[in-house]
Amino acid sequence: MIRSVLFDTETTGLDPLTGDRVIEIAAIELINDLPTEKQFHVLLDPERDIPMESTRVHGITNAHVEGKPKFAEIADEMLAFFGDAKLVAHNAPFDFGFIDAELARIGKPKLDQARMVDTLVLAKARFPGMPNSLDALCRRFEIDISARTTHNALLDCKLLAEVYVELTGGRQRGLILETEQALSFAQYERTGPRTPRKMVVSQEAQERHAKFIERLKDPVWKLL
Repeated sequence: MIRSVLFDTETTGLDPLTGDRVIEIAAIELINDLPTEKQFHVLLDPERDIPMESTRVHGITNAHVEGKPKFAEIADEMLAFFGDAKLVAHNAPFDFGFIDAELARIGKPKLDQARMVDTLVLAKARFPGMPNSLDALCRRFEIDISARTTHNALLDCKLLAEVYVELTGGRQRGLILETEQALSFAQYERTGPRTPRKMVVSQEAQERHAKFIERLKDPVWKLL
């Protein structure tokens, strides 16, 4: 049984080195790369104002975080949930950077970079030259994103978990471990063999991909 944790953050801005802070952390447990019912989710008082331009991205206002705990108050609980598992995130250096900055403020060690799994890197390796944002990957894998009107960390985690299953090959009949059969997270429950999907690629994406492979020496795509 392999445990990992997939997580996401929402912040007041883009750079923790200029005073931006974490205002939301969401994480879900994965066993053998499949989500369980265990999750960690918290809104935080960033001890500063949330700029309007940031609110337009994630929908979180100063009123939403009024009276919420500060990072120092939840750090131990978050670290306990993380445990010693590998840590999965989309554009992981961004989230690691913010969590590390928050940990440094309270005198705790940074996260071990060796634990980082960046789904953006996985996606770029699989779909070079194509858009690989979370929205783009959800559309490519036909994952419903109708509820994603803003960047909600917990919803993003749940969507990314589905994307991660696709990026890592999914679960196939005959390879299901007994521990996976006990998982009751119905939203992600799958039965039977996986059905191949026809990938619909736009003309623009095809042209970008063609330009990308022209830069490669003896690309395998030209042999097909």
